[in-house]
Amino acid sequence: QVQLVESGGGLVQAGGSLRLSCAPSGRTFRNYAMGWFRQAPGKERDVVAATTWSGSRIYYRDSVKGRFTISIDNAKNTVYLQMNSLKPEDTSVYHCAAALTDIGDLSSTSEYDQWGQGTQVTVSS
Repeated sequence: QVQLVESGGGLVQAGGSLRLSCAPSGRTFRNYAMGWFRQAPGKERDVVAATTWSGSRIYYRDSVKGRFTISIDNAKNTVYLQMNSLKPEDTSVYHCAAALTDIGDLSSTSEYDQWGQGTQVTVSS
């Protein structure tokens, strides 16, 4: 059983930065894919960024390209989402997710098997 624990959310002004962390535990993740998703109230959960554990494939949604970076620190077994130039429309609950294989569609919510509880990101204008 994989457990995912997110941290790093908070309140920031537009143009600011935050770094989210996700620490999976419970097993090794060499063949996993990891993703960051967000869900605003009344809206569907959408992918923000995703990567295979090896980094061989990386996906970003168009609206965050050039501003967000997903990365993995193998030594710390932690997945990060560095978010720069934040905008009010980035306000949402951000969830870390793990897919038990790394061969699927990184952008598809249905590929992911384990989910964290989420961390709130609020960007003020």
